[in-house]
Amino acid sequence: MINEVFDFIINSRKAFIQLVDGLSIEQLNKIPDGYSNNIIWNFGHIVVSTQTLCYVRTGILADASSIKFNEFYKKDTRPTYTVTAEEVAELKALALDSIEKIKEDYANGMFANITPFSTSTYGVEMKSIEEVLVTTIGHDNVHYGYAWALKKGVEKV
Repeated sequence: MINEVFDFIINSRKAFIQLVDGLSIEQLNKIPDGYSNNIIWNFGHIVVSTQTLCYVRTGILADASSIKFNEFYKKDTRPTYTVTAEEVAELKALALDSIEKIKEDYANGMFANITPFSTSTYGVEMKSIEEVLVTTIGHDNVHYGYAWALKKGVEKV
């Protein structure tokens, strides 16, 4: 079953990448009226959040300093600069490569003994990496939905 979970995460991210690929850099960076973030922030957020949940919140890593772009896309941040096409390309690669790394670490038993934690959003305790990965599916798709909604506000750019 876990292979299907990883496949679903990868396929969802590929769909998000298609959405990103269909927009200009201006559209990705635009914050429509009434919103506090943009499409590329939502995409970057899923990239860093999954790594943080899997490695930092579980106690595998002491902090998120090794998670690229974490400071810009972590929970409770907002866009503060114009993201470049180069950063978009790097985020797209990280979106898939980071999941492949988690999958590899999972297969190697890295997550066999995690420190349980409660999610800050829902207060639900995560006791296993499998629970974290299933939560990732929901989290990724919430932000994919936000990006689709934001797309309507940037299509005229």
